[in-house]
Amino acid sequence: MPSFESQLAELEKVVEKLERGDLSLEESVTLFERGVHLSNACKKQLSNAESRIQVLLEPEEDGPVRAEELAVEVAESEVDEEEEDVEEDEDEE
Repeated sequence: MPSFESQLAELEKVVEKLERGDLSLEESVTLFERGVHLSNACKKQLSNAESRIQVLLEPEEDGPVRAEELAVEVAESEVDEEEEDVEEDEDEE
């Protein structure tokens, strides 16, 4: 799996090309599709990273430091969109 940084860099290049506006319609649509795919992949990697973050809690009086998983709430609409995007990506491959 490509790194988050490489996908973000490619997404930035796609946006730059689209913003220039010197592409044919077909090239623009193809690049836009690639941009959506990259954006969704970046969102997924960020979501996975957030779910792995641990929050350190202050120790209770002279007690040990505790770590708890960070509860990340994702709006239901975002989850539905991500699932649809993953299904579309799998269909394309």
